Amino acid sequence: MSDKKILLGQTLGFKADPFEESFDNATDYNSDGGLYIVDGLIADLGDRSDLLSRYPDVPNFDYKDYLLTAGLIDTHAHYPQTRIIASWGARLIEWLNTYTFPEEEKFGDREYANQTAGFYLDTLLQNGVTSTSSFCTIHPESVDAIFESAEQRGMRIIAGKTCMDRNAPPGLLDTPRSAYDDSRELIARWHEKGRLSYAISPRFAPTSTAEQLEALGSLWKEYPNCLMQTHLSEQLEEISWVGELFPDSKDYLEVYEQFSLLGERGLYGHGIHLSDSELDRIREVDGRLIHCPTSNMFIGSGLFRLCERKTAGFNTGLATDTGGGSSFSMFRVMAAAYEVSQLCGYSLHPSQLYWLATVGNAKSLHLENTIGNFQIGMEADIIALDLYSTEVISQRAKCSDNIWDTLFPTIMMGNEKAIKDVWVYGEKVKTYNSS
Repeated sequence: MSDKKILLGQTLGFKADPFEESFDNATDYNSDGGLYIVDGLIADLGDRSDLLSRYPDVPNFDYKDYLLTAGLIDTHAHYPQTRIIASWGARLIEWLNTYTFPEEEKFGDREYANQTAGFYLDTLLQNGVTSTSSFCTIHPESVDAIFESAEQRGMRIIAGKTCMDRNAPPGLLDTPRSAYDDSRELIARWHEKGRLSYAISPRFAPTSTAEQLEALGSLWKEYPNCLMQTHLSEQLEEISWVGELFPDSKDYLEVYEQFSLLGERGLYGHGIHLSDSELDRIREVDGRLIHCPTSNMFIGSGLFRLCERKTAGFNTGLATDTGGGSSFSMFRVMAAAYEVSQLCGYSLHPSQLYWLATVGNAKSLHLENTIGNFQIGMEADIIALDLYSTEVISQRAKCSDNIWDTLFPTIMMGNEKAIKDVWVYGEKVKTYNSS
């Protein structure tokens, strides 16, 4: 017997990319709409009255003045860094050695990994984030933990074993052979199992030898429908280090390129300090650049020129980079993206910010036909937003005369208090905020 329900309220979806179309033409806002959900999928949508008329005997959940949107998506995170988020005072390499590596060494303990994975995913849901792409650690146990936790919650996530065979503590080093073998076994165990997908995950060039990168490039050729996630040109001293480690490569990107780790299904985190040549080559293969503004500011990496990349035709994602990023909230990430773009001379419209955190991020993950929007046949990951969640936000929103002026204060100042309810694959999830 089918599970059917109707969610009613204001609804916001997208018909096009608001970086390419006018805001009005790109968005689909209904001040009195709803969604008809059957077995976890959106089966119909439209006006409240029409849905209630067409499906008179279906239970409905009336959110009245709340805004229903697709669940938020995080395209680059490190769930093992959950416990060290907002650690004080370090540049990237120092931060890895001081905080990240000591914490990641603990994830060979399956119970520790289970506890962290569960807490991390519950924290995401509390913040309205229903999907994520996360690095794990070198331990297969850390991958099993996040996938099992996601499976229990019905979430669509992407994750992969982080591979490193040099420039890390002995307890965090694998080998070219074990990186390949472990990743291959994990792909067989988890990839495309329900709502789970695997990402081949070399941390970044400095922590992998040429032999390991070659092994992972070979693995990607074997499993081309997997995503590949890594880091690229985050900080200037990192780029210099790559030059010392790979003196025969003309630039950072060529390190990945020569080992078959440059492609359309590649997710390249940060990408702040790229040369024109590197940008041209990434655009040529339609690789995804992932913008992590809270992390870039927190660790002092630099300013990613989002509007220029979008204008040039890049598919660009938006991410927390937990725990280099100092928040689990995609509202904080959207706000930071707005602020960084202001420093770069551009003013992002609220529709552009919200598109990035939903449809744009789904597109970055090659899931734009599956999650991130309200369209018939898509998976029903939905959040109900309170656009008056605090007194400060409320007094500003009440002065607004359109949905964008009403939503923008929540983008800039909202947090988990703005999340009234979360639905994952058509099922209401209990969060700390739920009534």
